[in-house]
Amino acid sequence: MRSLRIWIPLLCTAVLAAGAGVRLLLSEDGDRERPISVGTTDVVGSLDPAGSYDTGSWALYSNLYQSLLTLRPGSTAPVPDAAESCRFLDASLTAYACTLRAGLTFANGHPLTAQDVRFSFERMLGIATDIGPATLFAGLDSVSARGRTVTFGLRERDATFPLKLATGAGAIVDRSRYPGEALRPGTAVDGSGPYTLAAYTPGLRALLEPNPHYRGAVAVPRSAVEVRYFEDAEQLADAWRRGGVAVAHRQLPSDLTSTYEPGEESGRMTEAAAAEIRTVVFDLRPGSPLARREVRQAVAVLVDRGRITTRVHHSTVEPLYSLIPRGLTGHTTSFFDRYFRDDDATGRARSLLRRAGVRTPVAFTYGHRSGAAFAAEAAELRRQLEAAGLFRVRTVSAEWKQFQKGYASGAYDAYGLGWVPDFPDPDNFTTPLVGRSNALHNTYASPRVDQLISLTQRHGDRRKASGVFREIQDEIAVDVPVLPLWQRKDYVLAAPDVAGSEHLSDGTGVWRLWRLSRM
Repeated sequence: MRSLRIWIPLLCTAVLAAGAGVRLLLSEDGDRERPISVGTTDVVGSLDPAGSYDTGSWALYSNLYQSLLTLRPGSTAPVPDAAESCRFLDASLTAYACTLRAGLTFANGHPLTAQDVRFSFERMLGIATDIGPATLFAGLDSVSARGRTVTFGLRERDATFPLKLATGAGAIVDRSRYPGEALRPGTAVDGSGPYTLAAYTPGLRALLEPNPHYRGAVAVPRSAVEVRYFEDAEQLADAWRRGGVAVAHRQLPSDLTSTYEPGEESGRMTEAAAAEIRTVVFDLRPGSPLARREVRQAVAVLVDRGRITTRVHHSTVEPLYSLIPRGLTGHTTSFFDRYFRDDDATGRARSLLRRAGVRTPVAFTYGHRSGAAFAAEAAELRRQLEAAGLFRVRTVSAEWKQFQKGYASGAYDAYGLGWVPDFPDPDNFTTPLVGRSNALHNTYASPRVDQLISLTQRHGDRRKASGVFREIQDEIAVDVPVLPLWQRKDYVLAAPDVAGSEHLSDGTGVWRLWRLSRM
């Protein structure tokens, strides 16, 4: 994730007193020894860092594994973690070297060496699972290890490479415990992060205990943490209200966060201006009813983001009219400028389809992850598109892992997908979403967009790339491979006896469980 420029920090945090349920102000001594319970709806796709590129998995990776670099809360520049130091070797920005800290070990006692780092990257790129993180390192050409130094060769100049090293895709694994050509089966983890995985039940709980052998950028945690997984936001909210979890984060229902009032001594809410976005992704494969650009443009004309943000999300999200969200270099309003008018939207959409010779209504399938909020959003999109008589939409849902497999295989003509950035740089909203080797699996590829992305990666001072990022978004507003819907703030609820919740998340893929402690 990150390394390069000076600009105002992306995220600012405000801590608000809040009430919900009855909680004790002070813990008994026994409570201080119990794991801090953290509730979430994010699903873990895989415990193997080569196997998953999703928020739930990366939340655990940032605690169980080390990367060469990491990010401090609110920072845009990575700092060494497993590495002692890292640097570009010359002005071409095509060779990058990191020297490991001396005497590093995995939690199992095995030495962590430069050969393990090389193995981890070559393994991740070689396995290249459909829903894995290999796309983030599509520009990596070679990895070599000598002594304590690892050197990366890049195909092209890439100032964002240090930021990518700081992500879950850069997690280092023990080469004696992970197969080189396949994902590791089972639930065992051998990493060198601040925690070890003491127990794990998929979809239910993960018990993380402090790793006394950890040496890196953060302090050894003061408390064990039990992550509890819930099927949907309503279940998570109910657990919070009943005192079943001491911390609640992702995804909290909008009716809870929008009505949270300063109250008694029951807890507090932290709000951060995060960069999470929600998009509609279109399948561009031949034969898809949305393969024609004019059809996607007609959808862009008809979608009313204001009604989605107010009716479905109770104004806890804000309409988004560009791929790059507010707060990041290069943000624009390309979709608003191109598609919003104060005249007849239905007439403009009908004209687009008629000129392209498209028969109406256009029937297509819209897929979404199961859950009440996702279903409500899908229903509102369907209502808006069908009201014009130009589209007929069939909505289908699936639990997260099945949904991932579905969109990766082209099972949906369009699907809804949230995107939490891996690092605070606009490149993370372009390369993995609309670059040639993107993670959306919708087959979109544009030589012009790829050329512009390459140009943005040449600038160490990211402000100098802002004009090119605006060009990329203008191109995307014309092609419409994805349709931005909204941008969300990040909320964390914490009991009054838990400290550090304001540092848990800053809208990147790092989940700082080690910052939590009992007061």
